[in-house]
Amino acid sequence: MPARTLLKLPILMGIAFSFGAIAFLSFSPSFAIAADLLAIKKRGRLIVAVKENVRPLGFRSASGQLQGLEIDLSQRLAQELLGQSGAVELKPVTNQERFSLVIKGEVDIAIAHATLTPSRLRILSFSLPYYTDGTVIITRSSTIQKATDLAGTTVAAINGSSAVESLRSQLPRVSLVGVESYDAAKAMLDRGDVIAFAGDASILIGWSQEFPEYRVILPALSSELLSIVLPKGQQYNELKEQIDQILTRLRNSGWLEERAKYWGLPIR
Repeated sequence: MPARTLLKLPILMGIAFSFGAIAFLSFSPSFAIAADLLAIKKRGRLIVAVKENVRPLGFRSASGQLQGLEIDLSQRLAQELLGQSGAVELKPVTNQERFSLVIKGEVDIAIAHATLTPSRLRILSFSLPYYTDGTVIITRSSTIQKATDLAGTTVAAINGSSAVESLRSQLPRVSLVGVESYDAAKAMLDRGDVIAFAGDASILIGWSQEFPEYRVILPALSSELLSIVLPKGQQYNELKEQIDQILTRLRNSGWLEERAKYWGLPIR
């Protein structure tokens, strides 16, 4: 590549990131100052954005109670930071809300099925990972026992997702059909339009728990790290450092692995 072109790359990347950040922030017209660690301790309550429809990370029990790996982690963070697991306010959010609420200071952190990407890192901070997610295959066909058995078949994946690249690189002989949502993929599977669906292990494990006729094919085709989302800025460094230290202790003690196994998630 010519040297002049190489010199232009950082500028072009910066422009791309800037446009991404502007688009990302466009739905957040008003801002509050997010609470730092001292403010959280003075308040005596940790406010966490979580999912309520992503089994087994964050979902509601038959009685309506929030539960799952990310709910357990939210409560454990409250215990470690504030001295009691009940000192936490869980705020269910959609994918579209989870980052904007952190930016606007309406929640302290988000533990809501979030992976770090360059565009997200531009305007948010991320903790050490608490779980290794990745692309897996789910099917109800008894003829599919391993991923390579899908050669020559038709598999669905969500348009633009990391699963698309995983399928193209790991299973090039598969015919790929794009869908817009997990619900659309489930409908295609139920009708028999596709033999399998590729998506996040953390979500598809929940499918197999809810619909036992479906099986998740392991090992995963890729690895993606789930992390806690925090506000960006030096005033939040202490909060991030505390959370990273807690996550390190929870990993070293085996707590994170034990809770993941409890909720049926594969460990790598």
